[in-house]
Amino acid sequence: MATRARRRRDRSRLREASRVVVKVGSSLLVEKSTGRLHRKWLQSLVREIARMRGRGQQVVLVSSGAIALGRRYLGLRPEQRKLEEQQAAAAAGQVILAHAYQELLNRHDIKVAQVLLTLEDTESRRRYLNARNTLQTLLDLGAVPVINENDTVATAEIRYGDNDRLGARVAEMVSADVLVLLSDVEGLYDADPTREPGARLIPEVHEITPDIEALAGASATEFGSGGMVTKLVAARMALSAGCATVIASGKRLRPLAAIEAGKPCTWFVSAGSPLAARKQWIAGTLKPRGQLTIDAGAERALAGGRSLLPVGVVAVDGRFGRGDAVTVRNREGRDLARGLVAYDSDEARRIQGCHSEDIEQLLGYRGRDEMIHRDNLVLLTGKP
Repeated sequence: MATRARRRRDRSRLREASRVVVKVGSSLLVEKSTGRLHRKWLQSLVREIARMRGRGQQVVLVSSGAIALGRRYLGLRPEQRKLEEQQAAAAAGQVILAHAYQELLNRHDIKVAQVLLTLEDTESRRRYLNARNTLQTLLDLGAVPVINENDTVATAEIRYGDNDRLGARVAEMVSADVLVLLSDVEGLYDADPTREPGARLIPEVHEITPDIEALAGASATEFGSGGMVTKLVAARMALSAGCATVIASGKRLRPLAAIEAGKPCTWFVSAGSPLAARKQWIAGTLKPRGQLTIDAGAERALAGGRSLLPVGVVAVDGRFGRGDAVTVRNREGRDLARGLVAYDSDEARRIQGCHSEDIEQLLGYRGRDEMIHRDNLVLLTGKP
């Protein structure tokens, strides 16, 4: 009974997720014997993405494989693994990988966009916000973003080194409901299954404790650079963002359907939602860099769950950059909310009190309609 109930939960978690990030490893995409793209497997995955899109879900792909494909294409020998040689392989392989995704997704009338990120892109507030806005726009336009680490410019000191953690960062960035880590193993075991025949799969984890961390081992794949250790790190990052994570085998065809059918996998279950986690981060972690004073009409709009528009701002104090946290207060000086502002302090002063349609004339470019979008705003009054 318990197993049947768990399978129903597994099926509903993935099926009911509005936004899903799927991370695909090199060992799944690249044939070990030839070093070529595993087209049959990728075709299977693309059909699943089309099925998910057909039921209204948004999908983001975080895909490895560029270096492995590029090494074969450029004829690099096994011992040629200097940083610049790996970067050259990434540059060549990314073209092959992007073309394959475009070709296969196009068969299902799905548009695809390539996004290359580095660690710095997700750690710098301004670049993080730019990347988040780009990904959100692509999803709104109906495209499937295909993301990889920008290995051609990343150095050994700043690169992620594996796409599990990049997948978790992307899941946090786009406020995904589920992060799928497709692997060459079925999930997390209570012992090394390659050495212990009686090792049991752990179907569900609610907290990543030191005991859980001790179960992780090193990677044994030829092409990949990650392992169970990095998958647990990724799961912890995703959980802190309110995103459930599942580690599942990608070696079979139709791996996502297998998860929905309750096949063996490990779910890391989050207690909160992505939006709640993001708003908790805004309210409790970020230090405000400035203040926006708003009129009574804007105060009523915020209380009603709407965004803050420039027309409702009557004063701007402090110096802050785009994406910084600011405090929102009323004319009486009472703090009402905290949020991430879409304009820097100089721009905010230029457009305060103006209608959104006047922004382009005032700034010389068409920015966001909102001074602070509702998803980046947390009320401090206890109201939802």
